[in-house]
Amino acid sequence: MDAAILAKVDAWLSGNFDAATKDEIRKLQAEKPDELADAFYRNLEFGTGGLRGLMGVGTNRMNKYTVGMATQGYANYLRQCFPGGVSVAIAHDSRNNSRFFAETTANVFAANGIKVYLFEALRPTPELSYAIRTLKCQGGVVCTASHNPKEYNGYKAYWDDGSQLVPPHDKNVIAEVEKIHSADEVKWSGGEENIHLIGKDMDEQYMEMVKGLSVYPEIIEKHKDLKIVYTPIHGTGIVLVPPVLERFGFRNVHIVKEQSVPDGNFPTVVYPNPEESEAMSYGLKQAEAMDADILCGTDPDADRLAIGVKDSHGKWVLMNGNQTAVLAFNYLIEARKSKGIAGPDDMVITTIVTTPMIDAIAAANQVACYRVLTGFKWIAEMIRVKEGKENYIIGGEESFGLMIGDKIRDKDGISAVALLCEMAAYEKEKGRSLFEKMVDLYVQYGFYKENLISITKKGMDGQQQIAAMMEAYRNNPPKTINGSAVVKLLDYELRKGSDPRTGESWPIDLPKSNVLQFELEDGSLISARPSGTEPKIKFYFSVKGRLDKPADFDRVNAEMDTKIKAIIADMNL
Repeated sequence: MDAAILAKVDAWLSGNFDAATKDEIRKLQAEKPDELADAFYRNLEFGTGGLRGLMGVGTNRMNKYTVGMATQGYANYLRQCFPGGVSVAIAHDSRNNSRFFAETTANVFAANGIKVYLFEALRPTPELSYAIRTLKCQGGVVCTASHNPKEYNGYKAYWDDGSQLVPPHDKNVIAEVEKIHSADEVKWSGGEENIHLIGKDMDEQYMEMVKGLSVYPEIIEKHKDLKIVYTPIHGTGIVLVPPVLERFGFRNVHIVKEQSVPDGNFPTVVYPNPEESEAMSYGLKQAEAMDADILCGTDPDADRLAIGVKDSHGKWVLMNGNQTAVLAFNYLIEARKSKGIAGPDDMVITTIVTTPMIDAIAAANQVACYRVLTGFKWIAEMIRVKEGKENYIIGGEESFGLMIGDKIRDKDGISAVALLCEMAAYEKEKGRSLFEKMVDLYVQYGFYKENLISITKKGMDGQQQIAAMMEAYRNNPPKTINGSAVVKLLDYELRKGSDPRTGESWPIDLPKSNVLQFELEDGSLISARPSGTEPKIKFYFSVKGRLDKPADFDRVNAEMDTKIKAIIADMNL
C-alpha cells in the first residue's frame, strides 16, 4: 500500500477516533485491503456544492469525521462573513445515517456559537431552502445524496438567500474546509443550548406558500376527483406532497404503497431516481391499473419530479425533464396572460443544456428568457441579479427540476407536483391530456426533441481521457456534424463564442464552466459537459423539426430519433 495512504490509516488508528471506527479499519486491513486503500487514498472533496460520497470509514468517505471537519470549515467562514451573529437551518432526507449526519452538523455549528434550527425529522430539500429565507438564516445544510444509490450520502451547503453556494462563497468555503487538517480541530460539542428544533410550524408556512402558486383553483374545484398516483420512492416527499395536494383541493390521490415508507435502503429500486423508468415502474403499473390521469414521482430529498401520462395510443409513458419543463413554463406564461396578471417585466430562467423550445415559447409571448450555467444555484443567482428590476416566474432545467416562484431558491419537487397536477386538471377541462397538450405545443412552436448520453472512462486515467476529448474538440472543432454546418461554437471555459465559418467571435457573459456547444445550421444543438467529480462526460443533443398536425406525431418523432442517432454516429460516440 502507498506510504501516504498508510500514514493516513495510522493517523486514524492512533488518533482521537471512536473504537468502532478503529475496529472497522482493522477489519478492512485484514479482509479488504483494496477497499481500505480506496477509503484513504484521498480526502473526500468539498466541492462547490458540498460533499457527496460513499459512507464508511476513511478520509474519502462520508462519516462523522469528514462531515464534522467540513462543518468546522464552513462555520469558520460564516463567522468571518457575519461577525454580528450567525444562524443556520439544517435538514436531512431518508437515507441511512442522514439523521446522524444532520445532528453531527448541528452539534458542530452549535459548539461554534452558531444558532441552529434543526428539523425535528426528515424533510424535503426545498423546505430547507424556504426555511433559510423565512428564518433569515445566514446559511444552511441538508444531508442528502439526492438520487444516488443507497451506499451514498452527501452534504449540501447553502447561503443566506436559500441557494447553494456561488462565487465567491463556494471557493472561499472550500478554502476554509481545506484548512481543517485534523478531527482534533473540530469543536464537537458544548453549545447544545444553541440548537432549536423546528417542524410543523415551518411545514404550515411552506405549504401555504406553495398553495399561493396555484393559478386556477376554480378548475381544481371542478376536477377535484382527478386521479393522481404519487410515489415518494421511499423518500421525504411523503411528508409534504399528500398534504399539499389536499390543500390544493385534490381528493383522489393514491400513494404507491410499496414505496410509501421512508427507507434509506430503497428496497424496491436500484437507483432512487425518478428519471429512471425502473424507479417509476410501480407507479406506472398502478396508474395503468386504475386508469389514472397523471403519475408523479419525487426523488429521496424531493427536489426532482418525474411525471407519467398516457400517450395518444393510451400507453403510459414517462415525460422527460425537458418536456416537463416545457409544459410547466408554457402553463405559467399562458395562465398569467389569460388571468390578466402577466407583466412586461416577467422573466423565466433556464440553463444552457435545456431545450431551446423554452426560449421559443418565451419569445413568442414577449417574456424575457435567460440562460445560465447548469445548476439551480445559477438560476438563484440570476434572480438575485434581476431582483427589483424583473419579475421571476419560473426556472428549470432538463434534469427533472423546477423552481416556481421566488420564495425558495432551489429546485422544488413538492410545488412541481402540485403545479403539474393542476395543469392536468386544466387540460382535462379542455378535453385533452398533458401528452396531447405537449403535441399541440410541438405543432405551435416546432418539434424539439432531446437526448442525453453519458460516457464513463474507467481507470486512473479516466479523467485524463475526458480532458483530452474536450481538448480535441476545442483545438480542432468539427466544421459539420451529420451534414449540417457548425454555425456557432460556444466555449464556456474560455467564455467565448465563435462562428467557425467566418472567424467572428464574441464574449460569453457567464462564469467559466467546462462546457462546449455546437450549434448547427439546421437548428440542432450539441453540448459536451464533463463531470467535475467522476470520470464521466455527458453529451446533450437537441434537434428541431416541424410538426404540421398532431396526427403526424409518430412519424416525425421517429424521424427525430433517427436524426439524433445519426449525429451520435457522426461524432463517433
